[in-house]
Amino acid sequence: MRDIDMSTKYEPTSVEAGRYDNWQEKKLFSPESNQAIQGNEPESYAIVIPPPNVTGKLHLGHAWDTTLQDMIIRQKKMQGLDVLWLPGMDHAGIATQAKVEQRLRETGVSRYDLGREKFVEQVWDWKNEYATTIKKQWGKMGLSLDFDRERFTLDEGLNKAVNKVFIDLYKKELIYRGEYIINWDPQARTALSDIEVIYQDDEGAFYHVKYPFTDGTTFEGKDYIEIATTRPETMFGDVAVAVHPSDERYKHLIGKTIMVPLVGREVPIIADEYVEKDFGTGMVKITPAHDPNDFQVGNRHNLERINTMTDDGHLNELAGPYSGMDRFEGRKAIVTDLENGDFMLNIEPVVHSVGHSERTGVPVESRLSTQWFVKMAPLAEQALNMQKNPDEKVEFVPARFEDTFTRWMENIRDWVISRQLWWGHQIPAWYKNKGTDAEEIYVGTDAPAGDGWERDPDVLDTWFSSALWPFSTMGWPEKTDGDFARYYPTNTLVTGYDIIFFWVARMMFQGKEFTGQRPFKNVLIHGLIRDGEGRKMSKSLGNGVDPMDVIEKYGADALRWFLATGSTPGQDVRFTYDKMDAAWNFINKIWNASRYVIMNLDDNTPSTLPDLDKLSLGDKWILSRLNTTVDKVTRNFDKFEFGEAGRELYNFIWSDFADWYIEMTKETLGGNADKAPVQQTLAYVLDQTLRLLQPIMPFVTEAIWQEMPDQVGHNADFSVTRYPVTHEELTNKSAEVAFKSLQDLIVAVRNIRSEANAPMSTEIDLLIKTSDSNLIAIFNDNIDYINRFVHPKSLQISENINVPNLAMSQVITGAEIYVPLAELINIDEEIDRLSNDVKKFTNEVKRAEGKLGNDKFVNSAPEQVVINEKQKLADWQAKLVATQKRLGDLQAENNV
Repeated sequence: MRDIDMSTKYEPTSVEAGRYDNWQEKKLFSPESNQAIQGNEPESYAIVIPPPNVTGKLHLGHAWDTTLQDMIIRQKKMQGLDVLWLPGMDHAGIATQAKVEQRLRETGVSRYDLGREKFVEQVWDWKNEYATTIKKQWGKMGLSLDFDRERFTLDEGLNKAVNKVFIDLYKKELIYRGEYIINWDPQARTALSDIEVIYQDDEGAFYHVKYPFTDGTTFEGKDYIEIATTRPETMFGDVAVAVHPSDERYKHLIGKTIMVPLVGREVPIIADEYVEKDFGTGMVKITPAHDPNDFQVGNRHNLERINTMTDDGHLNELAGPYSGMDRFEGRKAIVTDLENGDFMLNIEPVVHSVGHSERTGVPVESRLSTQWFVKMAPLAEQALNMQKNPDEKVEFVPARFEDTFTRWMENIRDWVISRQLWWGHQIPAWYKNKGTDAEEIYVGTDAPAGDGWERDPDVLDTWFSSALWPFSTMGWPEKTDGDFARYYPTNTLVTGYDIIFFWVARMMFQGKEFTGQRPFKNVLIHGLIRDGEGRKMSKSLGNGVDPMDVIEKYGADALRWFLATGSTPGQDVRFTYDKMDAAWNFINKIWNASRYVIMNLDDNTPSTLPDLDKLSLGDKWILSRLNTTVDKVTRNFDKFEFGEAGRELYNFIWSDFADWYIEMTKETLGGNADKAPVQQTLAYVLDQTLRLLQPIMPFVTEAIWQEMPDQVGHNADFSVTRYPVTHEELTNKSAEVAFKSLQDLIVAVRNIRSEANAPMSTEIDLLIKTSDSNLIAIFNDNIDYINRFVHPKSLQISENINVPNLAMSQVITGAEIYVPLAELINIDEEIDRLSNDVKKFTNEVKRAEGKLGNDKFVNSAPEQVVINEKQKLADWQAKLVATQKRLGDLQAENNV
């Protein structure tokens, strides 16, 4: 055996140490390195990383997302394509600003104490801190990112792209500025888009309040009407009460006036179809500055808009004596005064859905505000039309998620894009005489000539810049040759289903609008990482898992294997440490199998395809199985079915290669026969298997591959080797059929030994009865294998065999296997065992017959479930018949 530098078990820390730094130093992940394996005019393949937010460290979801991307890029590179995987990070406006403000609050400082310039400096420090951490985490995971092309959503190039898009959309009248009801985050003091609002059930109340008539009118004997509201603090903005125009109860009240309690304002009763007659009292107070539906009603009736809330969630001077109170404290005070003033009729506790800011978690206010909007209808229509063209459309994987995209785009509202933040792309708009009748607006990167121009202090929604990511990162609009011409449109976007609305849709309509093309050809949608109980990982549950902790214990390759093979596209995956143990065990199996192979090669054994004319049945079989595995793994990768690809690899490596072929080679390698053909077969199969695994397990496969005899001392880089391809001449169905017969024989005898409690050390006679001359030849040609794996004292292979009554048997395709039992078992004990088996099999048959005799089950269960149950019944019946026969023979032999 050769001396090799491989430990006796897989040690991920030593395997991975320094390897990623070596890859980066050699710039193996730049497109320029592709030349090592490219042909002429190679096809390009590009992925832009979904940029993680610089709000903190990466979590398991990021690890999953990037592992899938890395696997795709590594395989495409090995297949000879000109690949680019472009890294970058997102400034994450509101989320990052909220984190920095929280850190400042802990020291008693606010952003207003610092001022805009110094506060933004603090945020850049935060960004640099976490960007460094994220890059280290990427390295720990072995991601093949080209850091020479790294981008950031606030870098100079992306700022130019953002400004151009804003200005162009404004010129096309697809961006406009207007006063509308928007979602407002009082803690971050900024507008939010609809999809940045998370709804959750909160405890609240319906406050039933008297609104008195002003002219002596009575209704149902009362001098007031009853209005129910969940937000009495907004009463100071009430300008009307509305009823449905066809509601017979209230028709005579339309045009009457009532008094808003505590406010003293006289407001009219109006008719509007917005009101639901059958909900509550059928009367609704109208507060246009604090409710989006009321805003629309107010527009239809030319009602005043009275904003009674400050931007930090306090009541303003229009709230009279409650001015300066926090909105919830103000609510309590107002409710008390309504009760004391005899205006409160009833307080009805309810649990209702309340919008909360996705970033800060505080309840959102619907607030009248002047903001910038994108007119979405034309852009959405263009994107939807793109999806109707087979040559243009983005292919969703799984396809069902295209329906999610389509439904959202068909019902989309205008997008509020301005944010009252300091961290982000400042809006390229300028004002003169702002807030007066003489207000002028100019949109451009620089102020126009003349004095008095003031820049809009707001920044753009983070998703506005992220929507440009696939093409802005390639140099657009400054350079449309180079990377943009070579790699755009990109090939595959990998992302979770939770941001189809936020990001995927926006990239699609912006890509089509500004490049005339789809931004990517495929979008691979994965699910969420959940804990072992199926719960979403969160800080509140305390069930989060740091991927770096997992890597420290199990290694990056084990984590990548679990993430790669843990689910099918679009499905969630559950993380458990049991699964990580299994992943480590699999790599340890690979390590030990590889170690055995490499130790048993000669110093000059090549890893190339051996001479097929010199091979044994086992050699031909393993090469044929390898060929099938290459084909299935490649096709599953092409379909993004990585779980299926992983299963093919697992079964081939663990069962075919390690448990069968390697065990069989020990007969040749330990004897005096010519070892070269089996050594070269071992080397070739191991080499090709490592190449199949490399996209998933880059560290351990390179470490093993560099120990191969034809690689030792060359310091070669595994990532620039060729990916396996199928070879027609290796497909050998006759060898597979023959070897299957040999496997069936070995498994049958092992089963008999197990049932008879006869270990391998116990001598047995083996009788093989068959009339198939081909089988006889196969068994005779491979007697060495049979001897090694089943250890018979004597062996007979013939059509004419006298089978003793006292024998155990199994049937395989084309042959009957018998093992005489006289020397192996206690007859009485065996009769007892078989009697118990008969009872067990009888019960199973009755159970299955009963189930299949139930019409409800047969007619309502899925077809495959019924088929499986029928197969189980047939199996139990066959076992019962065979066991009854065996029991009868033994009882007769024992004179019972």
